[in-house]
Amino acid sequence: MPAFFKNLGVGVILAAALLVWLGTGFFIVQEGQQAVITQFGKYHSTVGAGFNWRMPYPIQRHELVFVTQIRSVDIGRDNIIKATGLRESAMLTEDENIVEIKFAVQYRLNDARAYLFESRNPTEAVVQSAETAVREVVGKMKMDSALAEERDQIAPRVREKMQTILDRYKVGIEVVGINLQQGGVRPPEQVQAAFDDVLKAGQERERAKNEAQAYANDVVPRAVGAASRLKEEADAYRERIVAQAEGDAQRFKTILPEYQKAPQVMRDRMYTDTMQQIYSNVTKVLVDSKQGSNMLYLPLDKIMQQVTAVTPPAADVPAAAATPAPAANGAVDTRSRDLQRSRDRDPR
Repeated sequence: MPAFFKNLGVGVILAAALLVWLGTGFFIVQEGQQAVITQFGKYHSTVGAGFNWRMPYPIQRHELVFVTQIRSVDIGRDNIIKATGLRESAMLTEDENIVEIKFAVQYRLNDARAYLFESRNPTEAVVQSAETAVREVVGKMKMDSALAEERDQIAPRVREKMQTILDRYKVGIEVVGINLQQGGVRPPEQVQAAFDDVLKAGQERERAKNEAQAYANDVVPRAVGAASRLKEEADAYRERIVAQAEGDAQRFKTILPEYQKAPQVMRDRMYTDTMQQIYSNVTKVLVDSKQGSNMLYLPLDKIMQQVTAVTPPAADVPAAAATPAPAANGAVDTRSRDLQRSRDRDPR
């Protein structure tokens, strides 16, 4: 009986130890992490966030990897290479010039298994792939393009080529972005001042071009509008003059047969009509002193109405109306002097 209890106590102890050992297989994976489970050192499976269990050590073990964390590595160190005397950031362009490029690579893990088992040093793989990609991109660009014209295209091209290289080697890394540092693309220090002058000249050229374009955008529409307005006014003036000339020609054509029949009568009639038209707008009064009458009747009310009436524009008054005016003044003055002399000779 004592042996039975002894064996029972050993069994309980062994069962408790087994339960404790199996309990060590529980583990928790946080959000943004993945757990890679290995069995006897060989990859077994990958589990996501949550409460998980695996076979206890030494059968299985797990390793937590942050897959959503953004990691960064700088490319373009200032270390001097003794063989060339240049920095490690120096790159050779297509036109055989040298530029220095510094940038930062931001990346994250997209495959925890590949990150742990496909590369001995994933960070170094990112650095080497970045240097390879940037040298290939810059090597296909001219120096002026790399410094100014196509500078903004360097980062997306490097990112694309880096991702291609990393996917080829199955490193399990996704390149998030390439950030060029301030002054990240620059010429060597020996010629930095000259290139700064060239860059300022280019910026000044662009500024002058923009100002000229703005001035043209302001002046050209106004000039086009003024030209259109002048053209419309000229067309209207031409149509008015042509219509007036055609009307005068048509009127003369109508009068011509009658004039050919009785030239003198038509001349007298045309003269009378013209003088009537002229003197209808004149406020002067002609007095015939040969009548011998000392009592004169002047229609002052009608004269005042004509004086206070609105005078028509000078352009609308016929040209012939200006010619008889001096004669009328002369006639009035001469007859007034004759009337005065006749009054002086009158004995009364």
